[in-house]
Amino acid sequence: MKKKLIAFFATAGAAAVVIYLSGYHYIFKAIAKNIAPGPITPSSDDEEKFPSHLVSNAASKAWRKHPQYNSSILTETLTKELKKTRASSLLVIKDNELFSEQYWKDHHPPSLMNSFSMAKGILSLLVGCAIKDGSIVSENQLVSDLIPEYRNDPYGKHLTIRHLMTMQAGYDWKEEYNHPFAENSKQYFVEDLEEQALNVAFKEMPGQKYEYQSVAAQVLGIVLKRAVGKPLSDYLSQKLWKPLQMEYAAKWSVDNKGMEKAFCCIHATSRDFAKIGQLILQEGKWQGQQIIGKDFCAKMLTPTEENDAFGFTIWADDDSPVKCRFFYGFLGQFIIVIPGKNLIIVKTGFYNRLDVDEKKRPLQVNILVEEISALVAGREL
Repeated sequence: MKKKLIAFFATAGAAAVVIYLSGYHYIFKAIAKNIAPGPITPSSDDEEKFPSHLVSNAASKAWRKHPQYNSSILTETLTKELKKTRASSLLVIKDNELFSEQYWKDHHPPSLMNSFSMAKGILSLLVGCAIKDGSIVSENQLVSDLIPEYRNDPYGKHLTIRHLMTMQAGYDWKEEYNHPFAENSKQYFVEDLEEQALNVAFKEMPGQKYEYQSVAAQVLGIVLKRAVGKPLSDYLSQKLWKPLQMEYAAKWSVDNKGMEKAFCCIHATSRDFAKIGQLILQEGKWQGQQIIGKDFCAKMLTPTEENDAFGFTIWADDDSPVKCRFFYGFLGQFIIVIPGKNLIIVKTGFYNRLDVDEKKRPLQVNILVEEISALVAGREL
């Protein structure tokens, strides 16, 4: 037995050395972050596991409640879907009023939940703010203006901010979530996001084709931070959290050097995520103030020629009977905007096996849109 234990620890030690020397030492950080708190995979409740910057609010204002607030019972179809996909919250905003809200799994209105990739859409909103401010010339500005390392790269010198938002950057990056050695896993736990992102090479000319790559959002975050001259969390607070009178302060996870995880990880309440959707629905206007240019807001929501299901890091569905736009995050986080019905739906959860259509859009969005649209209209299902 003693010899077997010695052999086991010797093998484990050798494996650890190989992992470390191969550049995967972030895996040890992932284990340390997750083994005590519970799950060993990213969770929508990761807020306390990583350092973060505060996104402060001001003059907080709660949603006005609809006269029929929480009076509708969820349909059997919707209830089964939410239970199956481990939903933690569901909010419905109708005509700029809180129509319904429900929470599960020990969550409540003040609970901060991880946006995951919904942050990419919020990042595009901040680009719109920077364009309105004049900190960024336009979405067609060259990235190399702010990342001089790209000026001598045969592909990088052609990269624009629009390419980053529409996922047409052409990086040599494979989006992969299912094993700990994937670049996405490294991105989630790495200590220096800027070093990782700016060392990713290009494999083709930007603007040629669509390929969803989280590194593009991280580079966009670096560009925006340099353009506005302040941390992304401060800019988010200044441009959205305070003007929209968010009910609660948020947090944005950062690496060891204080760089925000621009590709994900804004921790906020479902009520405040709903205000992001309402801003989109109102074409960038809030209480008489144009927060984001109306033209830019329209561009954000317009699908590209290369992918008619994707705009400026916001997903589009013009194929279904009820057209919508939505922010989409890992584990089933959604901010869904339905202009034709003046509806906002926010859903958060913990499920990583959502079925998708041929354009990689989660089918759950259709279920939410159809069931809730009918429910709000007062029809029997």
